[in-house]
Amino acid sequence: MIAKTPPMGWNSWNTFGYDINETLIKEIADAMVAEGLKDLGYEYVVIDDCWSMRKRDAQGRLVPDPEKFPSGMKALSDYIHSKGLKFGIYSCAGSLTCQRFPGSLDHEFVDAKTFAEWGVDFLKYDYCYKPKDIDGRLLYRRMAMALRNCGRDILFSACNWGYDESHTWMRSAGAHMWRSTGDIQDNWESIKKIALSQLGKECYSGPYCYNDIDMLVVGMYNKGNVALGGCTDEEYKTHFSVWCFMNSPLMIGCDVRNMNEATKSILKNKELIAINQDPEGRQAYTVNSWHNSEVVHYIKPLANGDYGICSVNYSERRTWAHLEFWDIGLPTMAGYGLELRNLWTGENLGVQTESFASVLEPHACAVYRAKLVPVK
Repeated sequence: MIAKTPPMGWNSWNTFGYDINETLIKEIADAMVAEGLKDLGYEYVVIDDCWSMRKRDAQGRLVPDPEKFPSGMKALSDYIHSKGLKFGIYSCAGSLTCQRFPGSLDHEFVDAKTFAEWGVDFLKYDYCYKPKDIDGRLLYRRMAMALRNCGRDILFSACNWGYDESHTWMRSAGAHMWRSTGDIQDNWESIKKIALSQLGKECYSGPYCYNDIDMLVVGMYNKGNVALGGCTDEEYKTHFSVWCFMNSPLMIGCDVRNMNEATKSILKNKELIAINQDPEGRQAYTVNSWHNSEVVHYIKPLANGDYGICSVNYSERRTWAHLEFWDIGLPTMAGYGLELRNLWTGENLGVQTESFASVLEPHACAVYRAKLVPVK
């Protein structure tokens, strides 16, 4: 089954934009394996926009740019598969892609067949140049049907940026993940804006169709195609933590060939990945700190009865992050407490009762796995 848990992988757009080619993609696949990312679940290598010629061929089929991809997409797909990874590609529900290459409007079935013949495992499907008088729901239903009948299992990543109230219908249309936001940029304000825009949408994401709050910018450091200021390592840790708790697909956007140790430690945090990949697939709900509305606690029920707790300081000042346990369903007289383990430091904080508080610097987070235990 496709997307039983949130998809994980890498996408070319954030760092490379238009500047892609088969040598780069092969090197990325090699690095995914060499750095241990594949073994952690990052399995999709996805080429974003700008891979094709500006015109279709005489049979109406998409044509890879022969200068960028001289061996063709089938050969590249075979190479990626030989590494134990999966191959992803990009198209658009409109007449053109966002960078004005041919889109799939009215070519959905021939494109799906072409992608299947190339060995594609993942399709990111954007929303530019859509005719204004055509309902977007119909266009995503079209491609979903084409993919489901192309003869190959292809994950359908619907990217309509949250337009048309898509959270209310994209699952039923047949997508496996759906973008609910505009494009992320490599800066704290973009991360914060995206994260806070998702409050109240917790119940629309789950197994086989996940809320995609866009690709990761961890490790970009103001370099690449969406570089607009960059972030600190602490901000990248908060970014990754929130994306894990929100059950967003984890699609790396940095150049994995040149990661520093801080970036590796964030992207390879096994316990946070386990939170994201928990088999029940429940997106976290939120509780605000009682004295500061810019401190948000993300609470994620896990399959074995544990809870994930992620406290985030979205404000510009150092502050207390105070969580009352009754706000997450544990009353004072229940006779239980929560045994907390910090998932960034590994520290076991022992059993806490009634409430817990930590001091957070601006833009920082604290992340715990909590186990319910009886209190004598």
